[in-house]
Amino acid sequence: MSNMSLLAIGWEPEIRGLLTVVMGVVVLMGSVYMILATNIGSRLSFLVSLTGLMGWMVLMGMTWWIYGIGLKGPEPSWVAIPGVTIIQDVPSLRSAGALESLPEGYDGASPSELNEIVADQFLNEGYIQIGQDDPAYGQAQAAASEFLEEDGALTAGQYEVTDVFDVGGERYPLIANNESLDFVAFFHKPHYTVVEVSPLVPVRTEPGRAPAKAEIDEEAQKQYVYMIRDLGAKRQPAVVLTIGGGAIFLALCYLLHRRERILRHNLSSAVATA
Repeated sequence: MSNMSLLAIGWEPEIRGLLTVVMGVVVLMGSVYMILATNIGSRLSFLVSLTGLMGWMVLMGMTWWIYGIGLKGPEPSWVAIPGVTIIQDVPSLRSAGALESLPEGYDGASPSELNEIVADQFLNEGYIQIGQDDPAYGQAQAAASEFLEEDGALTAGQYEVTDVFDVGGERYPLIANNESLDFVAFFHKPHYTVVEVSPLVPVRTEPGRAPAKAEIDEEAQKQYVYMIRDLGAKRQPAVVLTIGGGAIFLALCYLLHRRERILRHNLSSAVATA
């Protein structure tokens, strides 16, 4: 098989997609333009067709905007807080801003006691403990695992996520301070989460035998992953399409209106002259 044949096979999906778009444009807009051109002329039919297309784009953009479908922007996600995402000791929780104050009695406490003291301090400062059956738990766990492994603090199989604490993210302003009346709640307070990670006891694998069940090292220091919620821009493309298409649609409507006024003026002048 020649090199040109291999090149054609490799580019087939791209060419097919391009041809599909071109054919769709020709069939949808070209057919409407052709029908209008036979009745009102080529120039006016182009203006009318383009106005109709922009109006349709506005309606489509509004539908995408309302329901969050179609062309989407970045989804909400947990992102790292530069320099303080991976926290490996309790004092660093305060310096990173995860805790306002250090828990009492943490100095000199055993690892098992320290875990309970830190968890209580999170709850006392307004954090919510996320249950393992909550979808938010899985999202925070996946993001924390990614940051841990990218940073090199721990590798896969060396740790287990044991707790997730969440704070912030409230929307405002609310009508009558009612969560269900959030029609104008366009603003959000910063949303943070702290994922508690427990190192595992190293397991020696032997050829031909199933690996032993991983166990949490109760004497090891817990580590924490501190993250902030990025709300993303899921509806941004729809907003741009709606506003941009609406501006073009209104401009074209104005041109059609202006043309109609000029035409009527010229016709009335011709009748008066006659």
